[in-house]
Formats: sequence, structure tokens, C-alpha cells
Amino acid sequence: MAHRQPILLIDSPSLYFRAYFGIPESAAKTSDGQPVNAVRGFLDMLAQLVRTRRPDRMICAMDHDWRPAWRVELLPSYKAHRVAPEGGEVVPDTLSPQVPMILEVLDALGIPVVGATGYEADDVLGTLSVTQPGPVEVVSGDRDLFQLVDDARPVRLLYVGRGVAKLDDCDDAAVRARYGVPADRYADFAALRGDPSDGLPGVAGVGEKTAARLIDRYGGLDGILAALDDPRSGFAPGLRAKLDAARDYLAVAPKVVRVATDVPLPELDPTLPTSPADPERLLELARRWNLAGSCRRLVDALAGDRS
Repeated sequence: MAHRQPILLIDSPSLYFRAYFGIPESAAKTSDGQPVNAVRGFLDMLAQLVRTRRPDRMICAMDHDWRPAWRVELLPSYKAHRVAPEGGEVVPDTLSPQVPMILEVLDALGIPVVGATGYEADDVLGTLSVTQPGPVEVVSGDRDLFQLVDDARPVRLLYVGRGVAKLDDCDDAAVRARYGVPADRYADFAALRGDPSDGLPGVAGVGEKTAARLIDRYGGLDGILAALDDPRSGFAPGLRAKLDAARDYLAVAPKVVRVATDVPLPELDPTLPTSPADPERLLELARRWNLAGSCRRLVDALAGDRS
């Protein structure tokens, strides 16, 4: 079925972490003092996205496994610095209780939420981006999702690095302008460059410019590694030595960085509701958690004309 309007695929953890750190706890609490800053900020972000992007469908993706074992097996350093002493991800104590609140409000609204055992939200978004009819707009502050951009489908990344009010609406040209590589080579680029936030060491001495230049010249990591074995390929001796020393890392890093697009997901109806699925429950949650304003803004956005 062809759609004129986009489906919004929401990287929920990316947005609620941003909301949590962007709104002071003191500014958003329940009557008994429980912080709801992440909930309120997340709902306000969705309201703004619905108003400005005018989608006809929406799915919120969740992390059912923030550090999948198959990625750690390939690269033990993957997100290792974010593991709490008792196991699990390091998450602020006052954020964790807000995630179930977000899920309850979304359920009352009738906005679908999906995750998958053994996969991150990124992988859910990747799979949805290739299985849902376009146009597709992925909303995230995660740079790894630049790899999903595909002008042919089309799939765009609405990058929230500067916040939802200042979205960077990215097609392939925007990815090229930002990083010097096409979107379908972003995973190779990220593996070369590295990403400390995910525990990806990268190739020592290879930064963004060198990584982009290598990909431009050799087409991607496969071409780079093949050229390493060719004495006529023109590598500077120092760069050849750095890449050669990183062969083991480069054999696994792209598999870690690449977003899965074949995650088994349940059947979903992504149609965006024009009114809450359970208005009485939504009203009760809004009262209980002091979310009346945010819930009203999102309900009003859903009821607006999106034609």
C-alpha cells in the first residue's frame, strides 16, 4: 500500500534519555515527589513530531537487550564501559522507574511499542525501515542509524543531536556532506573511525577524514582489506601498518556496527490513532503522574489534521 505521509519510527531510548537529561527533575514531579521529567519530555517530543512531520503511522522501538551477547562475543569491548557493577546497563536511578510509565501512557494512547529479545532498538528500527511501506522517517540521536538512510525507499534519519525542535532531516546527500561517505558505507566508516561511546576502539591513528578518504578510494572495508595485500595499492607505509595491525578488529567491527534488518517482529498496526485507545485510563495516568499538560498536547496533536 502506497502512503503519501511518512511512518515515524521512534528510537525510544534515545529520546527518553535525552528528555531525562534535558529537563530538571525539579521541574517535573508527581504529587508525591516522584520525578517524571523523562516521561513528560518524551511525550512532548512525540507531540512536536506529530505536529511537524504529520505522519499517518508511528511505532516506538525499545531495547529488549541493550548489549546483545552476539555483539559482545564478536567484540568484548562493546559497551563494556556502560555495564553496572551488579550487571545490566548503567541507568540513573530516577530514570529506570519512568520507562514503565512511558509504556503505560503509550498503551493507553494506542501507539504501538515493539522490541525483540537479543536485539537493540537500533535493530528493531532497521528491520522496520525495510519492512514498513515508505516514506520512512527514523527519529534518533544515535549516529549509527545514518546507515539506514536510503533515498530509493525513501528512508530518512531525523537526527535529534540538537533536539527535536532543531531536527537534522538527513537524506544520503546530508550524510555525505556530514561525513564524506554515502549512507550505505556508514557502518564501515564508523568501524574505522571508532566510537568511544559504544566501546569501538577504531583503527589507531585513523580519524574521520582518513576513514572517509579510504572509503572513497577503495569503496569500503572489503576493498581496503583487499588493497592491503596488494603492494601496488599506494598505501603510505605508516597507514598500511596501522590497518594491518587492526585486521582482527576490522574482521568483526562492521558486523557489530551494522544494524540488523532481519529481526523477527510481531505483526503490528502502525496506524496513528486520532484519539486515545483508552481515554479513561489515559486520564487516570495523567492525573496520577502529573502529566496532564503533556498528555493533552499529544492528544491534540493526534487529533490534528495530518492530510
